Amino acid sequence: MRVFTEKKLIQKQLQQFKAKKQTIGFVPTMGALHLGHVSLVKKALENNAVVVVSIFVNPTQFDNSEDLKNYPRTLERDTNLLNAVSSSIIIYAPSVDDIYEGNTKSQKFSFGGLEFEMEGKFRVGHFDGVGTIVKRLFEIIKPDNAYFGEKDFQQLAIIKAMVKNHNIPVNVVGCPIHRETNGLAMSSRNERLKPKYKKVAPFIFKTLKTAKKKFGTKSASKVTEWVEKQFDNQELLELEYFIIADVESLKPVKRKSNKKEYRAFIAAYADDIRLIDNIALN
Repeated sequence: MRVFTEKKLIQKQLQQFKAKKQTIGFVPTMGALHLGHVSLVKKALENNAVVVVSIFVNPTQFDNSEDLKNYPRTLERDTNLLNAVSSSIIIYAPSVDDIYEGNTKSQKFSFGGLEFEMEGKFRVGHFDGVGTIVKRLFEIIKPDNAYFGEKDFQQLAIIKAMVKNHNIPVNVVGCPIHRETNGLAMSSRNERLKPKYKKVAPFIFKTLKTAKKKFGTKSASKVTEWVEKQFDNQELLELEYFIIADVESLKPVKRKSNKKEYRAFIAAYADDIRLIDNIALN
């Protein structure tokens, strides 16, 4: 397995594949890899001659310095996990300086209003940081296809908007949420859950599934009221938001339409760990 820490060296390696017209698949991650990441990597391996996985904890997308400090960094374990999937995977694990060259700041983006919904209201500057790092990684790797999980559905929509707005020649592929056997959406942050919170965390997906059933016969506001009441009665989880939104605009639905697709989005705290999830409603 080849691990590169400098963009000049990985670009030199990738140029050899490009010269042979081999397709490059790319899975950008912040490390602490789990089976959700593996599912993205396997999808990339199915559809591309070469697969690159980046492992980089991006400082510009954290609005909470403690969250950045505590984010798990497990490069050796991540490398072993990927090697077990395929020894032909190329890893790019750069330093902050290799990416930002001494200027660790976010570029300002406009995502057509997508950035002001949901996560954007609670994590100021987060999506500028996401846009900045993904755009830079796309410029370094120049992939044909890039793979992102639907757990971060808003992030996926924003990356698609950025690619379109900046005419970046990459096909962005959204992949289904990978879950633990108890239904909890897989996340690197799950590792930090204390046992009693890990035990109760599946309540989030259980609530989403029931909300989906209720949405068939009830209004979005009634479903939202029901969800909020469930969390009022669940003392170990603190609901930050529950929103039913149009999948195109990500704006909260006011009146249902049979011509639109909707998705329910949720963010909740289990102690100091922030968990997000979502589900398609129709």
